[in-house]
Amino acid sequence: MSHTFGIRQAQKQKTRQALMDAALLLLEEQSLSSLGLREVTRAVGVAPTAFYRHFRSTADLGVALVEEALGSLHPMIRTTVTTADTSEERIARAVELIAGHVNAYPAHVRFIARERHGGVQPVREAIRDQLARFAEEVRTELAKDAQADGWSGDDLLMLSHLYVDQMLITASLFLEALEASPDKRERVGRLAARQLRLISIGRHHWLD
Repeated sequence: MSHTFGIRQAQKQKTRQALMDAALLLLEEQSLSSLGLREVTRAVGVAPTAFYRHFRSTADLGVALVEEALGSLHPMIRTTVTTADTSEERIARAVELIAGHVNAYPAHVRFIARERHGGVQPVREAIRDQLARFAEEVRTELAKDAQADGWSGDDLLMLSHLYVDQMLITASLFLEALEASPDKRERVGRLAARQLRLISIGRHHWLD
């Protein structure tokens, strides 16, 4: 009986993932607010009623896509601001990691960029909550740095949000340059490094 249950659970998870993959593909050309569940189930080859065995609504599906797109990025975000290296090394690593992530998961990056200010409130809130978690984790890492001496918790959190927002901007720039020439992608990388460097310089002189 447990073996049969395990097979059913695996099949259920497989169908759930297929629905998410199909939705992500459809969202390459449209926003979540215009996506119909029949489109998604048709793409997977299941009945529309099967959708509700996995998600309450397309908004619920969107929240699951947010978790898939951002949930695994927490270690990477912390890595970009670790205090183990110099500022220039951290900036170079951050740009490299972001570029690599965009290359590997362009559909996820496009989904977040579009839906962050989109028309589906639960999805906007899910993205906002994930980004707030990123900022808190970045603040924890920044607080370990000697440069943080004298900083208030609120100011460190403000700086953390600046870093997180800049990482999203950088990801969007790399996304736009995904099909461009290597030279353009290199220019995007240089610009991203300069922008992060500007934040770093401001951080260094904030207490002045």
